Amino acid sequence: GTCDLPMYGDEPVGIELSAAVELAVAQTDPWVRGDTAQGGTKQVKIETGAQISAPLFIEKGDVIRINTQTGEYTERTEKSR
Repeated sequence: GTCDLPMYGDEPVGIELSAAVELAVAQTDPWVRGDTAQGGTKQVKIETGAQISAPLFIEKGDVIRINTQTGEYTERTEKSR
C-alpha cells in the first residue's frame, strides 16, 4: 500500500495511510450460482494473508480495493485474467 510520512527536518513525525489499497485475491472458494447463504458475500484471502468479506463474484486473481480505515472491500478494480 501507499502512505505519507510527514517529516520535521530529518525526523519522521507520523505516518498517514492512504484511504484505500488495491490488493490481489490469493484464494477464494468458487461461486456456486444460487448460493446466497451468507447474504451475497464470501470470505476471500488477499495477498497479505488477511481474510475479508467480499461479493460472491470475486475470484482468485482479481484486484480489489480495500478501505484502510475499516478493512472492508469497496470495489473490484481489475478482473483476473
